[in-house]
Amino acid sequence: MKKIFFITAILLMSVKSFSQGSADYGSGMKFNLNEDGSKYMRFIVWNQIWFRSGEMNPGTMIGNEATTTGTDIGNRRLRFLAYSQLSKRYMIVTHFGINNQTFTNGGAAGTTGTGGYGAGKKPGLFFHDAWNEYALVLPEKDKKFSLSLGGGLHYYMGLSRSTMASTLNFLTIDAPIFNWPLIENSDQFARQMGLFAKGKFGKLEYRLSYNKPYATNLVPANAITADEAVAVDNSGNTKWSKAGYFEYQFLDQESNLLPYKVGSYLGTKKVFNIGAGFYTAPDGTRSSVNNTISKHNINLFAADVFLDLPLGNKTNKMAVTAYSVFYDYDFGPNYLRNVGIMNIGTADPGFTGSRALAGAGNAQPSIGSGNIWYTQAGVLLPSAAEKPKVRVQPFGAFTYKSFDALDKSSTQFDLGTNFFLDGQHAKITAQYSTRPIYTTPSTTSGSKGEFILQLQIYL
Repeated sequence: MKKIFFITAILLMSVKSFSQGSADYGSGMKFNLNEDGSKYMRFIVWNQIWFRSGEMNPGTMIGNEATTTGTDIGNRRLRFLAYSQLSKRYMIVTHFGINNQTFTNGGAAGTTGTGGYGAGKKPGLFFHDAWNEYALVLPEKDKKFSLSLGGGLHYYMGLSRSTMASTLNFLTIDAPIFNWPLIENSDQFARQMGLFAKGKFGKLEYRLSYNKPYATNLVPANAITADEAVAVDNSGNTKWSKAGYFEYQFLDQESNLLPYKVGSYLGTKKVFNIGAGFYTAPDGTRSSVNNTISKHNINLFAADVFLDLPLGNKTNKMAVTAYSVFYDYDFGPNYLRNVGIMNIGTADPGFTGSRALAGAGNAQPSIGSGNIWYTQAGVLLPSAAEKPKVRVQPFGAFTYKSFDALDKSSTQFDLGTNFFLDGQHAKITAQYSTRPIYTTPSTTSGSKGEFILQLQIYL
């Protein structure tokens, strides 16, 4: 922990310049293909590097050694995105990269042990997005209505604003993960292959998609009674899913050129939106009772509200950002997924105490049939200087989870601060997070904490 705070101090002392929107960045790496700029290509690249120190769940090993704590540095996201419009109607989007590389895992398939392809080394690049899009009704032709159609591997997954969040401008250090309820099961890193429609009607923005979920084949454990049945991801001959999100934008209108929703505008816009969405997939999970298999539909619903406004005197450049979302998830009876981001822990076979129900490392109950309420808020502190060296944005987040598979609900929080060196283009984020520790469905043994320091740069 002392090392991490030392690194933070060094980085902050090295700051020499700041601008709210990054005057150096401008329009970014954009290459016009004609004189008026209506034909162009744009590239966006970003790295998010994490330094971490945290408490491990009971019954954890790291590198075959029992431990209660862990520290590391890892690559949370290394990405490259390119999109191009050869006319106002046609657009192509390609997005690839890697995620979650640590010193023990996240490497290429089959990497293990020691050597050139040892544990955690040489992760394989893969596509996050790849779609083609056609603007059927251009917004400038009809100011009240626009419509674009597209298809491919896409991010128009409906449900909530944060289900389609940009990873470049989070308010907190990262998404809470349950905003991507299918993550790496029936989707490819929060994406599915399918068709989508997007557009606006006045102040209403809409997104709809029709998708073919990736096949899943987990085998359900056999239960004696229906109350004990546990649904798992098993879609068989996968049926098409449907998703949608509708958002009314009361104040400034947000761009919908790309699907990625902004997490914090830093007061550069006046935004107040209310939204609601859904995701449904027939026969997406299965359970077994007395060796009789039952299929279950996946039905997910959400409603949210987003606020981002300047505060007080304009010369102070102060702003508030807030977001709250409620999820109602139904994956089938007692469905529960435990997730640990960049989890470096493994199960200790020699542990004799009460193990964490979620497993080893930093895993926690993250996604399941039940309800989740999540709220975050932050304030961009005032600055009298015309070109301040650094802008500071403290934030906090609160999560309430009530899953059918667990007898007790849980609460947890995140507290942190963004240090903007050059707007969202270069920032350092420090965050402390808690997670509940269940030892049985009805028993908790307090919580564990994790400190994360992130250095983000995107161009």
